[in-house]
This record gives sequence, C-alpha cells and structure tokens, in this order.
Amino acid sequence: MTRQLRRGELTGISDVRRALRELLRQWGGSPEQAHVAELLTSELTTNALVHTDGGAVVRARLPRGTHAQVGGRLLVEVRDFADGMPRPRRETPDAGTSGRGLLLVEAMAETWGVREHGAGKVIWFELAADAPN
Repeated sequence: MTRQLRRGELTGISDVRRALRELLRQWGGSPEQAHVAELLTSELTTNALVHTDGGAVVRARLPRGTHAQVGGRLLVEVRDFADGMPRPRRETPDAGTSGRGLLLVEAMAETWGVREHGAGKVIWFELAADAPN
C-alpha cells in the first residue's frame, strides 16, 4: 500500500487508514494490533503533514507470502521532505495533546527508527501479528 499526500492534506489521512485496513485484513494480526497500526500510522502521517512543507508518502507492507494464517511483521514507513531528525518529546504539563506521536510509536511499536532519505527522512515502525502491547 502506498499513498502520497500534499502538505496540510489532513483529509487524506482517512484514505490512508482505509487502505491500511484493507492490507491489515491480509495480515492475521489481532484486532488490537490492527488498531495500534492504524493509530501509529495516523500519528506519523499527521506529523508529516502538519510539521513539514512537502507532504508525505505513506507505505505499508507485509513480508512476501504473508497470509492470515501465517501472520508476520507489518512494516509502515512515513516519508516527509523536511531536514532534521525528530526526537520523541518528553511530556510536560503544558504539552496538551500535541507532540505525542513519536512517544506513542516508541511505546507501542515492536521496533521503529528514522533514516535519512534524499531530501527528507523516513520514520518507520514494525508490529508483529501476535505481539502483546
């Protein structure tokens, strides 16, 4: 699954979630893991659209040969076109609901990371179909 969104195109997040749900039907992960995948993808996509100038490219994929009976790992990547590497912000009393996306990824993903990619970066995470959170 690949979706490209323009800067500020927040209405496109619902399309990303819909496409991700289609992919998740093939995954074999628990309903809880599917919910986590949707939540983390939405958070990273929103961050890219709100805090960068070039939009976002969202990719999600399963290992080749993954079927519902097999399970496996889900990989989600969100690319933006901004310089600089993000860091999870530690909560402060006045933070409100802003700045929690990477904290959620850090807490809920099995693995995650950031890598440079041309003019920008890719933030990625993986979830195992059967991993408890």
